[in-house]
Amino acid sequence: MRERSRRRLLLIAASAGILAALAPGSRSIAASKASPPVDAARRLADAVVSSPELTSDTLYLCDRIGGRLTGSPACRLAVSWTRSRFEEAGLEGVRLEPFTLPRAWLPGEGEARLLAPVAMDLEIATVPYSPDTGSVLEARVFDAATGSPADIARQGKSARGAIGLVRTAEMRSLVDLFTEYMRDREMLRAAQEAGVAGLLLMSTRPRGLLYRHPIRTDGTLTPVPVALVRREHAQRIGRLLDSGDEVRVRLAIEGTAGGPIESHNVIADIPGRERPGEIVLFGAHLDSWDLGTGAEDNAVNCAAVIAVARAMKQLGLSARRTIRFALFTGEEQGLWGSLDYVRRHAAELDNHVAVVIMDIGSGRVTGYYLNGREELRGPVVRALEPVGRFGPFEHPIEAVDGTDNFDFLLSGVPNLIAAQDMTNYLPDYHAASDVFETVNGEQAAKNTAITAALLWHLAEARERPAPRQTRQEVEELIRRTGLEPQMKAFGQWDAWVSGRRGIFN
Repeated sequence: MRERSRRRLLLIAASAGILAALAPGSRSIAASKASPPVDAARRLADAVVSSPELTSDTLYLCDRIGGRLTGSPACRLAVSWTRSRFEEAGLEGVRLEPFTLPRAWLPGEGEARLLAPVAMDLEIATVPYSPDTGSVLEARVFDAATGSPADIARQGKSARGAIGLVRTAEMRSLVDLFTEYMRDREMLRAAQEAGVAGLLLMSTRPRGLLYRHPIRTDGTLTPVPVALVRREHAQRIGRLLDSGDEVRVRLAIEGTAGGPIESHNVIADIPGRERPGEIVLFGAHLDSWDLGTGAEDNAVNCAAVIAVARAMKQLGLSARRTIRFALFTGEEQGLWGSLDYVRRHAAELDNHVAVVIMDIGSGRVTGYYLNGREELRGPVVRALEPVGRFGPFEHPIEAVDGTDNFDFLLSGVPNLIAAQDMTNYLPDYHAASDVFETVNGEQAAKNTAITAALLWHLAEARERPAPRQTRQEVEELIRRTGLEPQMKAFGQWDAWVSGRRGIFN
């Protein structure tokens, strides 16, 4: 990773500071569309923070529906259920917007066994967008070290037809997580060129925890089969390799990939009373990986989107601009739902005043990523004055890739992501342990209240928070914020250069 990119990731990781939140009082005040903006924001925040439905909706998504992998029956059920929740809240224009995920990937059967120099069953998870092995694969294991092209090339011809063991450090920070993501594209290219038969990735989590990270986000399969191995089992294999023994493994992965598949985004509106054509969008991704139940990533924030919509209707609040609520799917496979939204609504993008995304679990909101737009700082600071009791707040200037703000960013639309304390989020990220018990319900309610106040201000203020940028201005933002290496690692760069991502009329 380039040093500049690494410094940027360190800044992102450091931006989630300690938030001293004071418990708010709750009160019931009669609704009035003529309320002063600050008073309306406070009432909205109070209504959200005292609502029990934020917790019950999170619980339903986790326990009654479960892991919501795009293309799965659970994801389709979640789409239908959240649509009904918007309708029950009385929102207008509730609709499903279809899009095509270029390639479905659903987990099939996967098993592995250490054959020599000792026998042992290996605990594995199939890696998203890995092809199946076709039949049982038995091969010698070689030490691929960190999985860098140099590490694989160092094996020479001996890597051909063998399975590489990729060793990892234990994940302790956001920088560690992004190091894992940034490794994958070049690792797979090197493995293919070397004729490697498959890869075993050591889990970065201890005590047997398995997870799914998308190793490809461009809709294509990896060139070789890939499995994630329990950390302790991979460490044992590593010690056997270090001792000079010949290590052999049997690997079988089947039934994981399919063709294009249709999914849906769930969209609902509260029309503006004066400028209904201008839109402030509040979104989160509804889909999740399937080993856990997608609680922190991202059921709790889907419940937050529904909670703000419900509270606004219950209070009879209508802002100057339309507030649009969006629950995207296809996010985990490469931001496909939000990409389709940007393409579908290309003619409206000039009227998208701002986009706010929540996607970092229930950790404390410490501010909002400005995504390279310093001019957003003043409006955000003013917006949070009615909820100052939850502060102080800091707003990192860093631009963030990897969630549903990104295609809005590439299209010049002002966009914000809630910056949150990741202490409890990272250990369970994409993992079997991402279940309802990990959610901090009290803090999630405060987070939702903070974001509700932000949305109200953006939709009610007379002036827009910032103009839409031109493509040339976005190009400069990408350069200035160092996004290019991440875009290349995530398979987005070519689409940006060719104009397939980044929509401008």
